[in-house]
Amino acid sequence: MSMKLVKKTDDYSIYQRRDERYAVKDANKNAVNGEEKVKILVAEGLVEVKVAQPVAEEPAEEAAAEEASAEAPAEEEASEE
Repeated sequence: MSMKLVKKTDDYSIYQRRDERYAVKDANKNAVNGEEKVKILVAEGLVEVKVAQPVAEEPAEEAAAEEASAEAPAEEEASEE
């Protein structure tokens, strides 16, 4: 697999893979993954992180109301026995 060196620092090296994604390796040539990789790529300006839009509050309130109504009959049945 051929990777092109994009940037090298004392702490890590960033490579661009053939499929246009990035690989990050630390000073010991070990792969860096997860949140640490994202932080490095964002700091270097190579990727953008988009925050998901918050879900509308109405469906959450309706779901809570449905859960409460579903629990109420179960409690009534238990008290009748």
